[in-house]
Amino acid sequence: MHRHSHMNQGAGTPARSRRAWLKRALLAGASLPLLLREALAAGGQREGLVQIDGEVRVNGFIARTGAAVKPGDRLVTAPGAHAVFVVGQDAFLLRGGSELLSAGNNTAIATLRLVTGKLLSVFGRGPRIITTPTATIGIRGTGIYIEAQAERSYVCTCYGEVDLQAVNMPGAKETVRTVHHDAPRYIYAQGDMPIKMIEPAPVINHSDAELIMLEALVGRRPAFENYGGSYRGY
Repeated sequence: MHRHSHMNQGAGTPARSRRAWLKRALLAGASLPLLLREALAAGGQREGLVQIDGEVRVNGFIARTGAAVKPGDRLVTAPGAHAVFVVGQDAFLLRGGSELLSAGNNTAIATLRLVTGKLLSVFGRGPRIITTPTATIGIRGTGIYIEAQAERSYVCTCYGEVDLQAVNMPGAKETVRTVHHDAPRYIYAQGDMPIKMIEPAPVINHSDAELIMLEALVGRRPAFENYGGSYRGY
């Protein structure tokens, strides 16, 4: 785990930095390169459902690209589908076979419940809470990837800071601070000791290119851009 500052590089040459950023992301093998290119060209002015592949439902109704997504909505993706959407300063990639519940005010999400499935998210400033069947995750302006199952959750703090806590053993908790996927964790439903409820995990099933794409949708860069991190694809 690493502590880090928030230096801003390349402010004097935004067009050049943006082109270099896009080139490196595409070379990394982004799963959504066209969307990434469109997001960068649009300068982050996107809202609602930006891209849908396969069957995606919002509050039980089949959704279409461009539809609004707001706090309080329930999103469900069919197996093999995915949805990319933006709410305020937060952007999300919900993979297939997932169910996501949200709550908050008219403009911002405060809490998310990933009932099942896989979610990659980037958040603006301010606290958020994400829950899964086995974990409570307190976040503060970060990028995070989560996989939720009944017996185990996977949480990769891609960058930023989170507070992890096991639902079934509140004493099992950990604060994680990372720059670049430094401390993925499994959080279990059952364990003999608190240390066994939260264990180290590998980096799986998400890429830096996807994080770059999500941040671009809200007009930002991921934190690892400032630290010369390599562009990974998993």
